[in-house]
Amino acid sequence: MKKILAIGIVTLLVCSVGLAIFYAYRPHAPPSSSIPSIAKAGFKTFSSEEDFKDYLRKSANLQFEEYFVGGGVVPIFDVEIATPAVVPPVPMPTPMPLPPPGIAKEAEPERVSATTVQVPGIDEPDIVKTDGKEIYFSRFRLTTRWSGIEEKKIEIIEPYMETKVIKAFPPENLSVESSIEGGGNLLLHENILVIFSTERIYGYNVSVPEAPEKKWGIELRGEMVGARLYEDKIYLITRSKLNYSYPCPVEPLSMNGVPVKITCKEIYHPVIPVPVDVTYHIFVLDPYSGEVEKRTSFVGSSGSSVIYMSPNAVYVTYSYSGDIAGVAANFIEGRCSDIIPAGVIEKVKKLKEYEISTTAKLTELRIILESYLNSLDTDERIKVENEIYNRANDYFKENKREMERTGIAKISLDKLDVIAAGDIPGIPLNQFSLDEYEGYLRIATTVGERNLLWFFGSERESANDIYVLDLNLNAVGSIKDLGIGERIYSVRFMGDKAYVVTFREIDPFFVIDLSKTEKPELKGELKIPGYSSYLHPLTKDKILGIGKEGSKVKISIFDVSSAENPVELDKYMLNEYWSDILTTHHAFLLDEKHEIFFLPASYNGYIFSCKDNQLKLLKVVSEIIARRAIYIEDYLYVIGDDKITVLEETKWEKVKEMEI
Repeated sequence: MKKILAIGIVTLLVCSVGLAIFYAYRPHAPPSSSIPSIAKAGFKTFSSEEDFKDYLRKSANLQFEEYFVGGGVVPIFDVEIATPAVVPPVPMPTPMPLPPPGIAKEAEPERVSATTVQVPGIDEPDIVKTDGKEIYFSRFRLTTRWSGIEEKKIEIIEPYMETKVIKAFPPENLSVESSIEGGGNLLLHENILVIFSTERIYGYNVSVPEAPEKKWGIELRGEMVGARLYEDKIYLITRSKLNYSYPCPVEPLSMNGVPVKITCKEIYHPVIPVPVDVTYHIFVLDPYSGEVEKRTSFVGSSGSSVIYMSPNAVYVTYSYSGDIAGVAANFIEGRCSDIIPAGVIEKVKKLKEYEISTTAKLTELRIILESYLNSLDTDERIKVENEIYNRANDYFKENKREMERTGIAKISLDKLDVIAAGDIPGIPLNQFSLDEYEGYLRIATTVGERNLLWFFGSERESANDIYVLDLNLNAVGSIKDLGIGERIYSVRFMGDKAYVVTFREIDPFFVIDLSKTEKPELKGELKIPGYSSYLHPLTKDKILGIGKEGSKVKISIFDVSSAENPVELDKYMLNEYWSDILTTHHAFLLDEKHEIFFLPASYNGYIFSCKDNQLKLLKVVSEIIARRAIYIEDYLYVIGDDKITVLEETKWEKVKEMEI
């Protein structure tokens, strides 16, 4: 029996290390208690390739050295943060062609919808764009080809993307004008349509919609993280995996076959060693030519990234795990000294001082505990294991903020310099988790959602925090432990207020007062069934929430005029199990003039009225795989994979329909 138990505990501990490695494909940071924050320590650029490699060697002990993928072992590398590049002068873009003589320019509609974005005036890529005359729609399609000899041909169905250029206005002229092979998310600047695919970025001149002309192309050699269009410039964010042996130069993209090279001296890194495995790159592109006008690079983690852009700066976040081995060792040393002998504790203390990786420390820790547990009889072993389980619960709940961190880089828009860097506990949900207001960055995170040390028997307990950071990304205020045991499902910052929805079984809707930056305060809380995945302001004190309750899509209107007493004014249960709005705000459209909003779901498009703070289903467009809706003047265009339906917005009658 003792041997069986010993094998069981060894297996459990081995699995624990494997799970930790699985989660640790993101690099690990040192505990904040032992290392100063990135913001306080500062950052600089590498002086040489040797400087870069030396930094990597120092960082190697702070992270797992490998992780498992598809049964194989893949090395993981650390990196640091990079500097602005010296970019050669860019040739002046070719001016857009004017209409031929004698041809009058068509009158443009005065009322045209734009993509739903987070920050007004900063456009975001999406699958649909319009200028009021044409609709540009990038859609996923399936095509069939045959393979093999004639008598044994095999039908193969392959996916592909295409971008349709559609004559939109007036509605009676609705027609497909042309198709562009390939597709993805789109940005539209004057007569230039930019298409972002997974491997390439293309710029097309669409001044003649019937014959789009490819003007430029960029090959991505890394991964695209995001893009924005602001004041006639495209801001492109990519990341590239680090080569440990040859960390630089980095070639994140190429244009016309010529790679853009980032040297070591152009790469920012924190002064303190932190574990990283990728370089991030920010490029300012001329939409007419695709030429790189400015660029900067820095290092970070390949964990989940969030891009937020204000009129002042671009913020890039990257999440990583904390010092798991250090937290585990501190637990044994600090909480188990009465049930584990001093000799074993001393070994654990020495282990923390070893200059070896986190993986190696966890392995050594496993061996130390395994040896001690094997020395006990069955009764004593079971007792010790139960004690560890109960004590670990409290300890890891108290220290959960040491195990999940988010790094933040702040890049100025004027010079594209990395002007600040910082880190906070937890992981943000999406771009709406960040907001810049009066010089401060506010960010909402969830901590403790993952239980990285389950092999101690501890149970996870999540919580949610909001941090207020100054210009240098130093935390000056915070409010913690919102929604204990839950995680953030949606966030919306509006002025000096934050509205946060957390969820596990019920939907707490929190109202946070951020007017005192150093002392954020929980003002009100509303507990209702379900949750909201997206929050959209209707007015200063009315917020629309779209989410789920049970298996159905739920729509709510919240009154936040009294911060201390938020109220759900109305709700509507839609007999649908899913809407694209639950995962992308771009699928949402609000028409303030007509006080309606559009919601795609399943094979239908839904138009709701929100007039007088009441939810009323006005119109259903059925039998359409609805993706988006736009309005031009007083016409609503419901865009689906297979067709477009046009509705007149006063009587809600169908005026035109076209198969794509």
